[in-house]
Amino acid sequence: MADTVSAPPRSATDLFSDPLDGHPLWFKPELFLSPDFDSESYISELRTFVPFDTLRSELQSHLSSLNHELIDLINRDYADFVNLSTKLVDVDAAVVRMRAPLVELREKIEQFRGSVEAALVALKNGLQQRSDAASAREVLELLLDTFHVVSKVEKLIKELPSLPADWSNGDVNSTEKNLMSNGTSLQHVESGTSLRETQSMLLERIASEMNRLKFYIAHAQNLPFIENMEKRIQSASLLLDASLGHCFVDGLEHRDANAIYNCLRAYASIDNTRNAEEIFRTTIVAPLIQKIIPPGSSVVATGSILLENDYLEIMQCIDRDCKFLLEIAFEENSGLHVFDFLANSILKEVLSAIQRGKPGAFSPGRPAEFLKNYKSSLNFLAHLEGYCPSRSAVAKFRAEAVYSEFLKQWNIGVYFSLRFQEIAGDLDSALVAASLAPVQDLQSSQGNSQDLTLKQSVALFNCLELCWKEDYLVLSCADKFLRLSLQLLSRYSNWLTSGLAARKAGNNASSNSGFEWAIRAVPEDFIYVIHDINGLVTEVSGDYLHNVLQLLSSYSQDVLDVVKQSILQGGKSLNDLVPLVINTIVETLVEKSVEDLRQIKGITATYRMTNKPIPTRHSPYVSGVLRPLETFLRGERATKYLTSEIKKELRDNAATEITSRYYDLAADLVSVARKTESSLQRIRQGAQRRAGASSDISEHNVSDTDKICRQLFLDVKEYGSKLAELGVVPKDMSAYRSLWQYVAPPDEQTVIDFNVVTWL
Repeated sequence: MADTVSAPPRSATDLFSDPLDGHPLWFKPELFLSPDFDSESYISELRTFVPFDTLRSELQSHLSSLNHELIDLINRDYADFVNLSTKLVDVDAAVVRMRAPLVELREKIEQFRGSVEAALVALKNGLQQRSDAASAREVLELLLDTFHVVSKVEKLIKELPSLPADWSNGDVNSTEKNLMSNGTSLQHVESGTSLRETQSMLLERIASEMNRLKFYIAHAQNLPFIENMEKRIQSASLLLDASLGHCFVDGLEHRDANAIYNCLRAYASIDNTRNAEEIFRTTIVAPLIQKIIPPGSSVVATGSILLENDYLEIMQCIDRDCKFLLEIAFEENSGLHVFDFLANSILKEVLSAIQRGKPGAFSPGRPAEFLKNYKSSLNFLAHLEGYCPSRSAVAKFRAEAVYSEFLKQWNIGVYFSLRFQEIAGDLDSALVAASLAPVQDLQSSQGNSQDLTLKQSVALFNCLELCWKEDYLVLSCADKFLRLSLQLLSRYSNWLTSGLAARKAGNNASSNSGFEWAIRAVPEDFIYVIHDINGLVTEVSGDYLHNVLQLLSSYSQDVLDVVKQSILQGGKSLNDLVPLVINTIVETLVEKSVEDLRQIKGITATYRMTNKPIPTRHSPYVSGVLRPLETFLRGERATKYLTSEIKKELRDNAATEITSRYYDLAADLVSVARKTESSLQRIRQGAQRRAGASSDISEHNVSDTDKICRQLFLDVKEYGSKLAELGVVPKDMSAYRSLWQYVAPPDEQTVIDFNVVTWL
């Protein structure tokens, strides 16, 4: 037996330390025995606070201690470990005894599994056979049902009249012979039911069977039996369609409501509504419409393309000859809502008749007739919609293809383009004139609503009115006509603005510039412009706006608010031009006044080196300075067409500007005079010193500059009197106060007083 490995001796000084096999507090070997121990998570957890080398050293130490412990255990029980193999006696025999029942059990289980699998396969085969049999039975039953239905349909069809003529001449004898073979039909005859109604009921029954036949065929496609019966089915279907058509035509001609109702139900059963609608169109509607709108050759001869009277006659015919069928089709809970005779019979025939007989009615090349026809057509559609009993019926009518096709015939876009060119062309023709053109008879124009004086302004207002006239406006294009109205106002505004700008720039306009009217115009002509702008603004913001909003009353309030704001903005853009026109008049009047003011330069020549006495009265030129303004304000046009507010604004602006120019000229004159006087004074003093004369010889004499200033003061005082006569208060004008203070003597600079009688 191996020697027991003893632990190394402890040192003499190792009295209070941990034993050699002791571990740190963080190392717990018992965790290794835990069932859910995970080495990776254990190591990752310890590495957060234990260095890796320390951990590895501790694990190696623990492994070494485990090895020592294992060796100790083997050495301690070594005798038992060696004797373990000697105690295992007859192990092979025991294994053989245990294997026999296990093998037997395995064989039984395999046998049972085989029998179960065989039973399962047999069961599956049986279920498959049963399913195949059921499918075959279903197919067989379907084929039998199909055969029976085909035979039944053929039998019922044989009971119908064999000739189409029988439907119209009422050959009761031949029909009764056919009906004798069917007890039900004979019962109807005996009970007094009309022959036509009986036939329609029989057709409805056949249609119901045909509908069932279609269902069977849809579920038994590509079967040889069905393919073999295809000819019989097609023959029966053709016979049914023909017989149903004859019966429906006969019912329409005799207005037999019961027969028509049964025929329509039959058409609905076989899903052949288009055929019924086409029969009604060709049988009833077409002859009526062709009498009203004959083929093209006869219409071309008359030359009329208006449709209003034609629509009136068509509506009368519909009410007289078609209403009975519409009432049947729209009857509540009748199941006939799948038909749309309004669109696919009546409207379709009307559209076809117009295209053949009056193709020019759709042409926008003649806008007046086009618009009348378009509005008449909308009224006609509204009349047709009146036959619809509900909103859903109206929606169905509008959703039909022929309804959209009918509306597409009316090219509203081209119509608006033509109207745009017409209206805008009228305004442009008026605005290209080389001069402002007053209305010829202004006296007669005073009674009109807009009270305009210029042909350009009258043209604008007429064009604005045309946009919303009944024989021009299309409500579906109301947005375009509104935009056109605003464009007309903008065009007029630009015409005025550009003309005034060209006049202010002083262009020598050529005949092609387009602004000759503004450059050639005199201030009195602009009175018409101001008057017309005010008139247009009043009208556009008043009755014109009210009329537009009334025409668009069917739109929402939000839309109406936008329309109102846009039109008011257009009127405001016109009103903003009034100050520009006033400034143009003021500039012209100021330039005329400045021509007289330039005579102020003659004062220097009058008193310089002339020994004239001190002036006692104003210069002659002063009387003419304000004459252009006075003449303008007292003129007939200003008195008649300008309001007192505008005249006051014109007067005040012109007076202020003239006074400012007067101040500039006077200041320049006085400045030059004083500089000249100073130079002359120095020359005289130099001459006197050379001559030995006293230097105060001329000290008590009045200088030429003083005389000039005195004359200016008298002129300014007279100018102030003229201003006061016009109604201007000179002392309230900063420009005049500056002028007064500049030329007045020191003792009179603070007092401005005039005793005059004003006329304004």
